[in-house]
Amino acid sequence: MPTSSYFTILSNSCLVLLFQAFFISIAASSDRHTPENHIRTRAGAPFKVALFADLHFGENAWTDWGPKQDVNSIKVMSSVLDTETPDFVVYLGDVVTANNIPIANASLYWDQAISPTRSRGIPWASVFGNHDDAPFEWPMEWFAASGIPQLVCPVLNSGEECSFRGTSRLELMKNEMDNNVLSLSKSGPQDLWPGISNYVLQVLSKEKPHTPLVYLYFLDSGGGTYPEVISTAQADWFKHISEEINPDSRVPELIFWHIPSKAYKKVAPKFRIHKPCVGSINKEKVAAQEAEMGIMKILVKRPSVKAVFVGHNHGLDWCCPYGQLWLCFARHTGYGGYGNWARGSRILEINERPFSISSWIRMEDGSVHSEVILS
Repeated sequence: MPTSSYFTILSNSCLVLLFQAFFISIAASSDRHTPENHIRTRAGAPFKVALFADLHFGENAWTDWGPKQDVNSIKVMSSVLDTETPDFVVYLGDVVTANNIPIANASLYWDQAISPTRSRGIPWASVFGNHDDAPFEWPMEWFAASGIPQLVCPVLNSGEECSFRGTSRLELMKNEMDNNVLSLSKSGPQDLWPGISNYVLQVLSKEKPHTPLVYLYFLDSGGGTYPEVISTAQADWFKHISEEINPDSRVPELIFWHIPSKAYKKVAPKFRIHKPCVGSINKEKVAAQEAEMGIMKILVKRPSVKAVFVGHNHGLDWCCPYGQLWLCFARHTGYGGYGNWARGSRILEINERPFSISSWIRMEDGSVHSEVILS
């Protein structure tokens, strides 16, 4: 073979290898930025989850009061994260108060809300609440003599003009997923629209890497731009997917959504919280979903379902048994939203050997209360 031909072939081969290496590198980079559907525990340590509920970032964004509440909410989350050092965080809905946000891109406030978790390198997942895509509500005082505040446009020095059109669930979720490697949130099946954030994650054991320790299910309970309800389609989806991935109900399951189901009304303490319920505040009536479309009937028939966790009611933080499972409220975390009760976070701790699920409330001031064994 002539020397020139040999070097030509060698050169071409090198180019092929370089291109292959380039595309493999691109694919690997893409994979690193693709959210996985599982989280791994740390060897020899329990798996700990912090729930952040009802942060309400962007509330009264045109006032001095509003941004101060967001700063206070960041302090609450930072205190909880630094004290508990969780492995995972769940944003349990009403991350923003969209009906108070006059710019088109509410994701600017959403990004602020997840920043304490992201900056600490902790993975998280989110589910929508009724305020996250609620239409803008024009304050009546804007039409009085004082007029529309001058600081409304733009907000946050973002360059955004006021459009008052709001930001859809799909847009909020896309922004979170596209711009955050640590986010495990998902939009969910398209046929469950208008519900977004219907998905399941598995927690895998470090010691048994292919064995799920627990399944975490997230469901959109509606509100905002459509009724406050978990639809029949969502209930059927949960039934199908849970029977497919956990057919013998051997792996424990935990459920997260924002607005309590009507079952919460059935178990709610009448006045003071008393056994078997566990909690510290019972200051309002349960504001339940508008209808029950079958999800609770499915849950109570699955022995693997250990607990349901919701937010929405800022003045409730109890857990009460409902058949073989527990119905739990989180704790109002954000300084946005109604109520002056002290802020905090519900913590979940999952131990593998022996298996157990326990929970407590960690307050902003570092105190702990309302410990309960859920499984």
